[in-house]
Amino acid sequence: MAAAEGKTSFKSLDEKALDEKPSREKAWHEVVLQTLKRNDIRLVPYVPDRVLTTLIKNLHADPFFTTFPTAREEEAVGIVSGAWMGGVRGAVLMQTSGFATLANVLASLAIPYQIPLIMFVSERGTLGEFNYGQSLVCRTMRPVLDSLAMEHHTATRLDEFEFIVDRSIKQAITTQAPVALILSPLLTGGKVFDK
Repeated sequence: MAAAEGKTSFKSLDEKALDEKPSREKAWHEVVLQTLKRNDIRLVPYVPDRVLTTLIKNLHADPFFTTFPTAREEEAVGIVSGAWMGGVRGAVLMQTSGFATLANVLASLAIPYQIPLIMFVSERGTLGEFNYGQSLVCRTMRPVLDSLAMEHHTATRLDEFEFIVDRSIKQAITTQAPVALILSPLLTGGKVFDK
C-alpha cells in the first residue's frame, strides 16, 4: 500500500511533447540579425525597402549595429568597402532594382580589391510583380553576378536560410570575395501590393 501512495508517474514521450510549449520558428529577418551578430558584422548601410522594413527597424534598435540609410546602393558599397579596409565588417541591404546600378562598383572596387561585401537583396520583379522595370532588372541580376564570377544564393526556404546566410558570410570573409544573398518572395512574402 505504501508503494502505491509513493508511486511515481511516468509520461510517455507523446504526453511530454503535449506538455511542452511549441517553440516559435524564427522569422527570416531575425535569422539575418542574429547571423550578422554571430559573424561580427556591425556596419549595415542600406537603401530603404518595404520588404526589409522590419529588419531595418530591428537593426536600428540594436546598439550592436551601426546602421543608416544611404542615397544609392553604390554609396553603401563604398562605405562597407572603406570600413573593411579599416577593420570593420559590414553588409549592405537593398532591393533588386538598386542592384542595376552596381556593376561598375562591384567590378572596379569590391571584386578586384577583395572586399568581402555581404549584400542582402530583396527580390522584386517576379511572382506577381506589376512593375515592368523591376522585372527587367530581376532577369538581368543573376547573369550580371555570373559574369562577374560573384558568389550568389537565392534564399527561398526558412529551414535552409540560417545555414545559407552563415556559411555565405564565413566564405566571403575567408576568401575575401563578395557575396549576394537574394531574398526571394517565397522566403520574405515579398512586397504586398495594395489595390
